[in-house]
Amino acid sequence: MANTRSSACKIPVIDIFDENSKPGTSAWISKCKDVRAAFEQYGCFLATYDKVSSQLQDDVFWSLQQLFNLPTQVKVQNTSDKPYFGYFKHPCIPLSESTGIDNPTILEGTQSFTNLMWPKNNKTFCYGVGKYYGSHIKATDYLLRLINYRVPHEDERDIDACPDHTDKSFMTILHDNEVVGLQVKTKEGDWIGVEPSGSMFLVMAGDAFLAWSNGRIHSPIHRVIATEAGKERYSLAFFSFSGEIIQTPKELVDEAHPQLFKPFHNMDLLRLYSLDDVQKYVDFISQAKCGA
Repeated sequence: MANTRSSACKIPVIDIFDENSKPGTSAWISKCKDVRAAFEQYGCFLATYDKVSSQLQDDVFWSLQQLFNLPTQVKVQNTSDKPYFGYFKHPCIPLSESTGIDNPTILEGTQSFTNLMWPKNNKTFCYGVGKYYGSHIKATDYLLRLINYRVPHEDERDIDACPDHTDKSFMTILHDNEVVGLQVKTKEGDWIGVEPSGSMFLVMAGDAFLAWSNGRIHSPIHRVIATEAGKERYSLAFFSFSGEIIQTPKELVDEAHPQLFKPFHNMDLLRLYSLDDVQKYVDFISQAKCGA
């Protein structure tokens, strides 16, 4: 297992849905500053949102359990020409399997996935997931990954459920079934455990956001470890990808902050990462950096 040095630091908690924080007000400006500071220092923050009922959350995670209990030959039917948008299971990550829903913010996207997994229909799954993530964020391309981390066997106790990585998205929103395991690495190299809560959603910057911001925003390394014995972990990961070229705005470039990255396409970054070819990925990142 990787470095397990823990930190007493806490990920910032921000109530971004405060009804008193209307755009343009001093409260709203203050909230924006809090979000920016959190992204710059930690690369993420916990957004409080208590409008999602416990019943809806129970329904969603019950649906995920039913989904991952389906036969493998059914689950592998979810394919996509976009990397990580279909079913995914890798022998190097034995504790995890996941599947993706393309266009999850529209009913048709969720229905298409549901009909593929359950030809005889499953209205509960379609309602639960679509309603749950329908209004969280507006971006260009969306992916909702449904993730299952099974209980490790005795000889798998030292295996990370999900190894260290950064997201290749512009932004990610994470929520789980309140089973601990997610950790975020600080700039100092310490690990912060994310305390699960039904009323909190982890909002995390990805590598595309880091490049767009000219390095101001931190894209944090994170992982999932198996900590609660005998408990399966289910997670919802809502990714937004830029459908346009990632290009740093001129307002973020000056003498003190020279341009760090050349323009590149977000999906090209994701595709190269999916090839499991470290050298090709490193070459792409090197070419994207100015001065390379």
